[in-house]
Amino acid sequence: MRHWLIKSEPSSFSWDDLWKLPKRTTSWEGVRNYQARNFLRDMRVGDLAFFYHSSAEPNAIIGVAEIVREAYPDPTQFDVADSHYDPKSKREAPMWSTVDVRAREPLARPVTLTELRAAKGLEKMELLRKGSRLSVTPVSAAEWAVVCKLAITAGSGR
Repeated sequence: MRHWLIKSEPSSFSWDDLWKLPKRTTSWEGVRNYQARNFLRDMRVGDLAFFYHSSAEPNAIIGVAEIVREAYPDPTQFDVADSHYDPKSKREAPMWSTVDVRAREPLARPVTLTELRAAKGLEKMELLRKGSRLSVTPVSAAEWAVVCKLAITAGSGR
């Protein structure tokens, strides 16, 4: 099993939005960065992903989702009415992928970006790299364990 982090701005799509959906499941569509798209293509059914709220107050990991369908063509790339439409992508050779994710559980408490930056063992976490803006990133098993531990311990300033 691999671990991932998926980002969303809560004003666009929040953890609560995912939690309220039928079967708590949605496609993770609209990714338009080649590296993030490649990470989507690497995801397998059963992999787990942290759900991270970006552009939020505070930015934080909110919950855990599970990959329930592996990569398939993102239908929004073909929809001229969708903001993610890509006229260069062809049905016979789609450029963009999506996966389906299901909310598994909220964290015992959100783990903020500030806490992540201060935690030992997360120094190489992609989310924390200067200039990193990827919406889908891998998380090592060791990083996963550190974040899970942070989620069950008392946070600074809480």
